[in-house]
Formats: sequence, structure tokens, C-alpha cells
Amino acid sequence: MSSTPDPATPAGASAPSEQSEREAAAPSVEIPVPTGEVRLLSAVQRRLLRVPGSREAAVLLSHVGEHALGWMAVAGAGMVLDPARRGRWAMVGVGTFGAHATSVAVKRVVRRRRPAHPSVTVGVGTPSTLSFPSSHATSTTAFALLAGAVSGVPIAPALVPLMSASRLVLGVHYPSDVLAGVAVGTGCAAFTRAAWPTELVQRVLPESLRDAATGPGAAENPEEKR
Repeated sequence: MSSTPDPATPAGASAPSEQSEREAAAPSVEIPVPTGEVRLLSAVQRRLLRVPGSREAAVLLSHVGEHALGWMAVAGAGMVLDPARRGRWAMVGVGTFGAHATSVAVKRVVRRRRPAHPSVTVGVGTPSTLSFPSSHATSTTAFALLAGAVSGVPIAPALVPLMSASRLVLGVHYPSDVLAGVAVGTGCAAFTRAAWPTELVQRVLPESLRDAATGPGAAENPEEKR
């Protein structure tokens, strides 16, 4: 059976796909990127790429932080290797995942496109074209703050700047994307630490992950007060 061509489609042109139509219909509140920020990204990238091994280290961090899987794996290892604080390591994993999910939700509202300028070199593939905020910076910040609180090792001052710089080295985010990611991750970590010990959260957790006593502030470890 032959099909009748769409009269609205010019001869030799293909009809728009359903995906294209959906993308066109999607609401967009895209934040414009100032020209100055493009220049800043280009300048920072050139300077960082002069550091030997910077690109290779940035690619490694990109893979570890992709979808926060590396950080959640560390939280899972903590649950196995540190049974006395199994519930607290579960908090690290949940908080890290929640931070990543939050960044993805914000991206879909803001819909800023990733850097695409001749002066910027893109050094790694990305799962989406959306840029604001940086999900790597968001989830890494949340993980570093939560894991540092549980373990007593202050890893955030080293890990967060490294991950943030790596996104600029690879040319996949603007500086404001990274700064916003750090801010969102910090907020998510604070919310997680405040909500986790509450009776509402403790009640829905498996018994093996519950704190010794429920209620606000009941589950604070000495390390977490540092």
C-alpha cells in the first residue's frame, strides 16, 4: 500500500521525527552563557592542560564520577568493611545518589547547552548535552562531605577542587556550571545529614541500617562534629 506524502513537507525532505517534535515542544528556560565565561573557560583550560598528566587524571575522574557510580561503590564498600557504621555509609550512598538526581532535575529545567566553541577543546564524551549544573561536581561534593563526616577524614578540600577543575580541563562545563554543582552538592549533603537521624527516615530503614536511637541529632558520631 502506498502512502500519501505530507503536503507540508517539501519534496526531497524528510518529515521531522517524533523525537525532534518532542524536543521542540519541551519547555526551555535556558540560561545564556556570557561571552566572558567562554573566554574564561578557554583560558583556564589552556593553563590546566599545561600540567603534565592533567588530561589523563581528568578523564579518570570523569569515569569514576559518571552517574555518581564510583562514589556509591565506595559507600557500598564502607557498608561491608565498616559494619559498625553500616547505616552511616548507607547515608553516604543515599545522599550521593540524591545529589546526582537533583542535579539532573535542575539540568532539565535550565537546559543550558554544554560548551561548543572553537576555543574550547572537549576531551571526553558526555551522556547528555545539558550543562548546568555539573552533576560530577554536585555528586562529588555531596559524597566528599558525607564520607568525610562519617570517616573523620576531611577529603572534601582536596577532592572537590580536583573534580571541579577536571570538568574545565575536559571542556564539558562552564565555570558557573561547576560552582553551581558545588553549591547544590553542599546543600544536598546538609539536608541528608539533617534528615537521616529523624524518626521518619529511621522508621522506613531496614533494622540493620538504623541508628541506635532515633530522633533529631541522635545519630551524630564524634567524627561528624568535627
